[in-house]
Amino acid sequence: MIKPERRYPRMIINLSAIRENASKVAQLCHSRGIELVGVTKLSLGNPTIAKVMRTAGVDKIGESRLKNILNLYQNGVPGPFQLLRIPMLSEIPQAVRLVDEFLVSMPEAAFEIDKQAGELDKNVSIVYMIDVGDLREGVWFENAVDEILSVAGKLKHAILRGIGTNVGCYGGVLPTKENMTVLIEIAKELESKLGYKLVISGGSTVTLSLLENGALPEGINQFRVGEGIILGTDATGDRDIPYLRQDTVILEAEVIEVDYKPSVPVGELGKDAFGRTPRFEDKGYRKRIILAVGEQDVKPDGLIPLVDGLHVLHASSDHLIVDTTESTETFKLGDIVRFRMSYGCALRAFTSPYVEKIFIED
Repeated sequence: MIKPERRYPRMIINLSAIRENASKVAQLCHSRGIELVGVTKLSLGNPTIAKVMRTAGVDKIGESRLKNILNLYQNGVPGPFQLLRIPMLSEIPQAVRLVDEFLVSMPEAAFEIDKQAGELDKNVSIVYMIDVGDLREGVWFENAVDEILSVAGKLKHAILRGIGTNVGCYGGVLPTKENMTVLIEIAKELESKLGYKLVISGGSTVTLSLLENGALPEGINQFRVGEGIILGTDATGDRDIPYLRQDTVILEAEVIEVDYKPSVPVGELGKDAFGRTPRFEDKGYRKRIILAVGEQDVKPDGLIPLVDGLHVLHASSDHLIVDTTESTETFKLGDIVRFRMSYGCALRAFTSPYVEKIFIED
C-alpha cells in the first residue's frame, strides 16, 4: 500500500474549532434577535467550511464572489446566500439566479436586480448600504433617506428588505454606539415612510465587541461575520476574541535550509523583488532557517510562529527567512514549522493553489 505524500506548505483546518466558534457567535447573536450571516470569503468559498457554519446555527451564507457562490451551490451547501460585494452590472443576470439577498449602493444596480428578478420570476431582497464614515461602499448617510425612498418606490419585483453599513474594512473606522445609532435613526425614518420594519445589517466581526459589552444599540438585527468564526480574531479591533478558538487554521511549512549568516546583506543595496527597500538591523551573525513558502502563498508579516523565539525576517516569492537565534529549539532540514495567521495572511493562503488544505476534527 502506497502511503499518501504529505505536501507542504499546507493549512490544517480544524473543523471542530470552526464549528464551536460558529455556534458561539450564533448563540450570542440569536440571544439578541440578530440574524447571523456566516461569511466564507476568507476561505475562497470553501463548501466544507460553509456546511459547518450552517449546521452550527448560521442563518445564511455571505460571499463576495459570484464564482464562490456557484461553487457552494454546486456542492450542496444550503442557502440562502447573500452577495456581500456590491454587484457588477455585468454579473447581475447570473447573480439573480444564485443569490437571495444583495447588498447594493446605487439605484442602477437595484433596478437591474429588480428587472432580472421579474424576468426570472424569483424573489430576491435588497439591503441598501449606507456609508456612516468608513468611506467604502454606500450612499453617504446625509443623503440616504431620499435616495433609498426613491429606489424603494420604483421596485416592482425585488424587495427592499433593509439597510446596512460597513466599518473597519477600508478606513479602519471602529463601530461605536454613535455610528450605529446613525443607521438606526435612518431606518426609523425609512420605516415611517415605507410602513414596514427593516433589517438593519450593521454588524461584523469588529462589532461583536459592542454586542459582548451590551453597548450595541437596540435595532441592529443582522451581523455578517467571517473572521471571528474562521480565525477567532478581530483584525480591526486588534484582538483575539477571548471566548472563541484561535487554533482553527494553522500553516505548516518545511525547512529547506539551515544556516548561520550576517544579519545585514553585503554589497550595494537596491530594492527587493517586490520593489520594496528592505531595512536591516546589524545584530551580527544569526541562526536562520529558510522555509518553502513565500509571498505567493502568504502575507509574511501576518505569520505568528507557534514556537517561541522565532522571528520572521523577510520573504521573496517562494522563500521565507526566519531568525531562530533566540529559540531553544534546534532545526534541521525537513523539519516542519507551524504558524497561526492574521486575516490577510490566511486570505492569501486560502487563495494560493500551492498551499494544501487539510481538514481535521479534534
